[in-house]
Amino acid sequence: MDDLQFGTRDRRGDWRPNDAAENAPIFVWPWRLAKFLSWLPYYFLPWNVLFFSVAAVFWLFLTPSRDTLLSLDWGWALYLLVRNSAIIILFYGALELRLYVKRRQGTHFKYNGKFPSEHPSNVFMFKSQNIDNIIRTFGTGVPIWTAYEVLLLWTWANGWGLWAAFAEHPVWLVCFGLVLPILHEFHFYCIHRLIHIPVLYKWVHSVHHNSANPSPWSSLSMHPVEHLLYWSGSLIHLILPSHPLLAIYHLNIAGTGAVVGHIGFDKIETSENAAFGTHAYVHYLHHKYFEVNYADGMMPLDRWMGTWHDGTKEGDRLMQERFRKKKEGLNRRTGESSTE
Repeated sequence: MDDLQFGTRDRRGDWRPNDAAENAPIFVWPWRLAKFLSWLPYYFLPWNVLFFSVAAVFWLFLTPSRDTLLSLDWGWALYLLVRNSAIIILFYGALELRLYVKRRQGTHFKYNGKFPSEHPSNVFMFKSQNIDNIIRTFGTGVPIWTAYEVLLLWTWANGWGLWAAFAEHPVWLVCFGLVLPILHEFHFYCIHRLIHIPVLYKWVHSVHHNSANPSPWSSLSMHPVEHLLYWSGSLIHLILPSHPLLAIYHLNIAGTGAVVGHIGFDKIETSENAAFGTHAYVHYLHHKYFEVNYADGMMPLDRWMGTWHDGTKEGDRLMQERFRKKKEGLNRRTGESSTE
């Protein structure tokens, strides 16, 4: 498949799409029904349907009984840890194997023309981005994800909280489930802006940004404090009426779904003439430029706050203009303080 029909490649081998990134039309005014309907399938496919399917399998077949969940016990907690680790190994591992190990599509649709394994760095454990990312993912990432799940399932089993049944509250639970990806993005934006405060960035978030050229294993490579903040959005299920299936779905949007912004490719080729979009570009730009796109692009939060980059050359110009004004402001404040 010729990726140059869909984008351009610069002298460094980096590829960018022709089309500008856009926010979901549901948040764009004036609201247009036709555009909303054309976007709607992309809200569900491929990722959210996949994450909900994983959650449904987990809930129906791979979650202990309510009687078991009544008491906190290492046995079932470790079982959930193994279950969650398995889906990460399967999902992240499959993408890493296809795109970065076997390189089935080479650099077609790859934003950064380099492969991380070819560029060892002292910022990573053992100078390897992959090894460092994997250690952080399974060392603290999946355990903290599982700890939140243990808490939520334990409170549900004991009847603590506003847990509801689909038979009794079908409309609310279906609507709540439909907006969970939006709620996750809003929460992600808030904690993401928080950990870009200089002191938190230095000691916490810089761990994740070490992977400036991310691959699937970079998705959950974070400092433990960031892991704690990242999955804290799931606590909404203790505040609003919910169901364990939706809590598990929410955790999978954050856990399994973290890979979406870190695939590093705009499209994954499925045959010689077919491919599907990854929706990865907006977050890739954040890894590339650091101070743009704190949300994932569905909500126009960055557009409202002046940190939006749509991936175009005009987006580059606006970003550089913002950086210039920021630098001038810092220099002006430094000059004023030195004269006092």
